[in-house]
Amino acid sequence: MTSPTSTLPAIDPRRTALLAMDFQNGIAGMIPDVGTLIERVKGAISALRAAGGTIGYVRVAFTEDDWAAVPETNKTFSGVAAAKMMHHEDAITQIDERIAPEDGDIVVRKIRFGGISTTDLHQQLTDRGIDTLILTGISTSGVVLSTLIDAADRDYRVIVLSDGVADPSAQVQEVLLNEVFPSRAHVIDTAALESLLRSA
Repeated sequence: MTSPTSTLPAIDPRRTALLAMDFQNGIAGMIPDVGTLIERVKGAISALRAAGGTIGYVRVAFTEDDWAAVPETNKTFSGVAAAKMMHHEDAITQIDERIAPEDGDIVVRKIRFGGISTTDLHQQLTDRGIDTLILTGISTSGVVLSTLIDAADRDYRVIVLSDGVADPSAQVQEVLLNEVFPSRAHVIDTAALESLLRSA
């Protein structure tokens, strides 16, 4: 599931952000053994933070106005809106406390699959001089896929942590990591990331 780290240019932690996406109470339960996943992501967060990098959090949650604005043409989110799901104040939309944000971290709230299209995340990253993104999240076929494609189109260098993402479908996870993502991003594991950061 990993590509050789030798194919990845050296990264500058000061221009790098790790995004922890949809690690929220109502979504984490979709993944078996999510505690192990969260611990790996927590370790990657700590490593990048110690190296001087930026940490960003993305969560999906809606206000009443957000629900009202979802058109019936949206196959997924029209149902969310109709059922009044994922209110921004609900416990299920809060970030898992095991990897809670710290002062100075970026935190954005989205209302579609991707972490960029309905947030000011790109502007916040640009303001900080970020050109490299490390993606982690639940699920690989949802927020990770959507954010990866958007970020690649915006010319970020994108890294996906193969053991920092998870999907309810093991088959989908394998196809994305091995056949889809490598054309748009570097796919490495958390151990390889920590090695890169030590040599930065």
